[in-house]
Amino acid sequence: MACPHASGAAAYVKSFNPTCFIPTPMSPKTNTDLEFAYGAGQLNPLEAANPGLVYDAEEADYIKFLCGQGYNSTKLYLVTGENITCSATTNGTVWHLNYPSFAVSTKNGTEVTRTFTRTVTNVGSPTSTYKANVAGPPEVSIQVEPDVLPFNSFGETKTFTVTVGVGGLSKFVTSGSLVWDDGVYKVRSPIVAYVYGSDA
Repeated sequence: MACPHASGAAAYVKSFNPTCFIPTPMSPKTNTDLEFAYGAGQLNPLEAANPGLVYDAEEADYIKFLCGQGYNSTKLYLVTGENITCSATTNGTVWHLNYPSFAVSTKNGTEVTRTFTRTVTNVGSPTSTYKANVAGPPEVSIQVEPDVLPFNSFGETKTFTVTVGVGGLSKFVTSGSLVWDDGVYKVRSPIVAYVYGSDA
């Protein structure tokens, strides 16, 4: 019975911000497993209805993502119902999808650095200043530029980059977070680093 409840909660949240996509109104307080386990937990539509900042993504963004994942015209038609051909301009990468999370994989602990570009939309206080707070284990470096986002109006957008460097991981998966905080809203994005390969 989770699907009708989740759909109803999503419709409720969407009624407050009809043009914004809010991917999950779940509470991390009830789900303390590793970051990959997010998506299962207690719904909190009251908090999700007023998030402060949102990471918007349009249909075209997801098409670029799917093209980058190797989807062809036949597979894209199954998803979109439209005849779409992937090209160099529509071939995106997973790290450029404007999604409120960040994941870096490393093969057998090899050092890797990845830079993500994200855009957020202010749906909170019209005039606000968000400061970046990052947390993570020592083997993961996280840098945010700029680390302060000043907003002067509702609906204003700001773009920032997150650079994640991963050294030799001591375990299969580790995580940190980026929290944009303006003193009223705390907008949290998980940052996950994980090892893949035969020795993982």
